[in-house]
Amino acid sequence: QVQLVESGGGLVQPGGSLRLSCVAVGFTLDRYHIGWFRLAPGKEREGVSCINHRNAVTYYADSVKGRFTISRDNAKNTVYLQMNNLTPEDTAVYYCTADTTYNAACLGPYSSWGQGTQVTVSS
Repeated sequence: QVQLVESGGGLVQPGGSLRLSCVAVGFTLDRYHIGWFRLAPGKEREGVSCINHRNAVTYYADSVKGRFTISRDNAKNTVYLQMNNLTPEDTAVYYCTADTTYNAACLGPYSSWGQGTQVTVSS
C-alpha cells in the first residue's frame, strides 16, 4: 500500500520560506512521479508542482512559478518542495501524491496522498 507522509508546514510571515517534505513509507519512490497539490478553504484544489521519476522534468503552476522548487532524493525516498517568498494566497493544506503517470501526478486525478501539512502565511 502506498503511504506518503508530508511534513514541514507551519506558520510563516509573508515573504518567508518553508520546505515541505514527502516521505514514502513501505515502498520506494524511484518508480513514481511525485506531485504536490494544495487545498484551501473556498478554493479549488490546485496542482502546485510535480517531478518525474528520473528527476529530469518538473512542472509548476503559474501561481508558484519562480518561488517554489521541487526536488527529490531517491536515496532518502523523499521529495521536497522549497517555498520562498510566500504570500497569504499560499495558505492551504499541502499534499503530496505519487503516480506512475506523470500528468496525473501533476494535475490529477490523484490516486494517493498523505495526511497533508498545513501552511499558513500571515503577519
